Amino acid sequence: MVNFNSFPGGRTFALTMSYDDGTAQDERLVKIFNKHGIKGTFHLNSARMTRGEQGLMQTVRTLLGGDPVSHIQAARAREVYAGHEISCHTLTHPFPCEITRDRLVYETVQDRLNLEQITGGIVRGMSYPYGQFDRGVIDIMRTCGIVYSRTTVPTGGFGIPKDFMEWRPTCHHKAAAEPVEKFLALVNGEAPRKRETRLLYIWGHSYEFDNDNNWNLIEDLCARLGGNSKIWYATNIEIYDYMMAVRAMRSSVDGKRLYNPSALSVWVCDSDGAAIEIKPGETREI
Repeated sequence: MVNFNSFPGGRTFALTMSYDDGTAQDERLVKIFNKHGIKGTFHLNSARMTRGEQGLMQTVRTLLGGDPVSHIQAARAREVYAGHEISCHTLTHPFPCEITRDRLVYETVQDRLNLEQITGGIVRGMSYPYGQFDRGVIDIMRTCGIVYSRTTVPTGGFGIPKDFMEWRPTCHHKAAAEPVEKFLALVNGEAPRKRETRLLYIWGHSYEFDNDNNWNLIEDLCARLGGNSKIWYATNIEIYDYMMAVRAMRSSVDGKRLYNPSALSVWVCDSDGAAIEIKPGETREI
């Protein structure tokens, strides 16, 4: 009997980071991520992105505390976020439950369109502005082509969401100390464990590190979490796509034959605990 409890490479641990609003501090944060081999997803409001001096509007908004903060230039976004994921956060950051359905459709689709023009890719992810959503908002997001969306409700744990449209993170970076300790204890075998997938998901806003004068917090977190061969470092969309591939796996009635209909390799674990790769389109005897 096989278990579908492995991330790529047969790993059982994964880490993803998620940061909202696309403020200029993202550039410093990306450099920290890159230094430690960590991947992040950056949820951007394209109408607020700084347009530079080539005849386009410079957008500057006031954050909590009254400090004016600029946003990443649209022309530089592909360079700044290279190797990471750019994702939606609506066009102008309204409260999703407090605007009309038509307006929310526009806010989402126009943000997707702008970000896709900036990246040259296909944008499919989201985080809810202010963490606000309900079933109607989720239905609209799905209609707009969004396949996952992050909330701001922490779990304190390391589970994979059943519904990616209500993706709850482990914690905000300000509350990461205890979850990181627990996660690393599991990774390093310092606590009882069984073979199951565990995902540490940390979120926040990069401008908070300036506001709180604590860049050392994220530097230390990344130094501790990065560079570990037991951890899969992934963006939000990479985790979503992999889990959809896992959920699409097919097996024979006796469970001895597996078929992978997806375009991604899927890793499974046999009864002896060994990780096995099932390649795209492959049917394999186990």
